[in-house]
Amino acid sequence: MLVLAIDTSTPVVTAGVVSFDPDSDPGVPRTLAVRVTVDARAHAEVLTPQILDCLAQSGHSPADLDAVVVGVGPGPFTGLRVGMATAAAFGDALGIPVHGVCSLDAIAADVSGERDLLVVTDARRREVYWARYSGGARVEGPDVVKPSDLDPSPSQVIAGSASHVDMFDLPVEPVETPSPAGLVKVAAQALRVGVEPEPLVPLYLRRPDAVELADRRK
Repeated sequence: MLVLAIDTSTPVVTAGVVSFDPDSDPGVPRTLAVRVTVDARAHAEVLTPQILDCLAQSGHSPADLDAVVVGVGPGPFTGLRVGMATAAAFGDALGIPVHGVCSLDAIAADVSGERDLLVVTDARRREVYWARYSGGARVEGPDVVKPSDLDPSPSQVIAGSASHVDMFDLPVEPVETPSPAGLVKVAAQALRVGVEPEPLVPLYLRRPDAVELADRRK
């Protein structure tokens, strides 16, 4: 199975082509090509070229894709909208399923071991998006909060945004953003059994910074 993986929930624009064998156990995804651009304002400009570059590097065309997996956040409004719209467009054009997954779950999926884990990413406004994991499963979150209001315990390690993990007194795992393989790991069971994907719903967790003029007058 050939999967296109996309995430635009952070300032990092990520696209990759991943090979996934749903019949293997444990079915570890294998990244064939990946493109990453660090630019919070370039999501719309670079995402599709990155996807096409990944397909070319892996020796495939869009018609070879079997599914799309996209991070649905939490993340800022504009970035998420670009990634999810692009994923939906590829899925619609190719007639293939599009699975949305929590981007924080994808970061957690790339952290080895079963230790209690805290994942944080930049929510701007001096806040962080966060979720807590135990035994590889999410047990709290996702949510958005000021770092000073987030208790790191009982987590044993932390992963996520490099500029925010050091705000917490925990050992740091070097996984900063969702990877293509991590995204596919989160969707692995759905891909394996071939379930119909749920509609894509972005995890904004708060209202966008930009609002309609009519809303400002209320």
